[in-house]
Amino acid sequence: MAQTQVQIPIAVPNPAAMNGGVAAATVASLYVGELDLNVNEAKLFDLFSQIGRVLSVRVYRDLTSRRSLGYGYVNFADPVDAARALDMLNLTPVNGRAIRVMHSHRDPSIHKSGSGNIFIKNLDKLIDNKALHDTFASFGNILSCKVATDPNGKSKGHGFVQFENEEAALKAVEKLNGMLLNDKQVFVGPFVRRQERESVYTNKFNNTCVKNLGDSTTDDDLKKVFGEFGIITSAVVMRDGDGKSKCFRFVSYENADDAVRAVNALNGKKFDDKEWYLGRAQKKSERELELKGKFKQSLKDTADKYQGNHLFIKNLDDSIDEKKLKELFSEFGTIISCKVLCNPGGISRGSAVVGFSTPDEASRAITEMNGKMVANKPLNVWHFCSKKRRGKHDCRHNFHK
Repeated sequence: MAQTQVQIPIAVPNPAAMNGGVAAATVASLYVGELDLNVNEAKLFDLFSQIGRVLSVRVYRDLTSRRSLGYGYVNFADPVDAARALDMLNLTPVNGRAIRVMHSHRDPSIHKSGSGNIFIKNLDKLIDNKALHDTFASFGNILSCKVATDPNGKSKGHGFVQFENEEAALKAVEKLNGMLLNDKQVFVGPFVRRQERESVYTNKFNNTCVKNLGDSTTDDDLKKVFGEFGIITSAVVMRDGDGKSKCFRFVSYENADDAVRAVNALNGKKFDDKEWYLGRAQKKSERELELKGKFKQSLKDTADKYQGNHLFIKNLDDSIDEKKLKELFSEFGTIISCKVLCNPGGISRGSAVVGFSTPDEASRAITEMNGKMVANKPLNVWHFCSKKRRGKHDCRHNFHK
């Protein structure tokens, strides 16, 4: 779902009245989440202006549907008012839903570092954001507190709390891990990112999968080969409906170290003129995730390959379709792709992407076509940038520079 990229205006107090303008501007800005979809800017302004002078309010919306994305920002003139609003309005019900208020941290390293972040699981389904916040607030200043919920708003039984400092987080883990909350024993521990969890899991496993087996390879042959590395708890040959081997099987070891040694020793070895592939047995969801990652990498490689070849065109007249667009740009070189961007109803958005076979051809097209009148409208033409690059560079500025 597309999100607006407009910068939120941040209140900047009088530099003479304070030390460190940037720091104060940051603490004067609040993030407001868990918003009911019917809550708009006026509603938030009325609520927060009771605390102090509000400079601006913005609820983020989907670019196409204009539907609320469930979060926004409120900027105060005075950091003291922002602090009071956080203290008084966090978890206040608005339209029957408790809003989540926290300081807006512009530095992404605060979120990426994971410092002071803990994970809680086996929560009673009746524990909401407020109850979780009240439980952990005694250990230190909380930056963020959230119970994970399904699309219907029901608790998934786990949550996250981020403290201002690591010491408070460690103290909470020490005191509350294994304790009873609403008669349920909870696990409380440091938050570990999915990539790190997967890394640990990848390097420690008991189940292996061997592929590309020969048709003549028997169970006894496999037990003899795999048994050299440790005690085998199970071995399953995958067969089709007629009982014929699918040429792969799963082998499970009692000891994870034995499984790792088997993979390291047998992967890539040839048996009966067949080169075996041996690795950790993956769940279906893991295989799908791996394939998805490879597909994304393939798209990235393709984009990098053609970097500088593609142009982005704006201010197109609605009468310009892909055939006419190709005619306009074909004189500058070989066009490998040509696409007019349309909304779901098939109506032109007034923009397009054209790809040339070489960067030189694309540069010539920019020189000749940028600013040219087409159907009484001046075209805007510049090098196409991926969304990730657009976040770091202004492609138009870089080109003209």
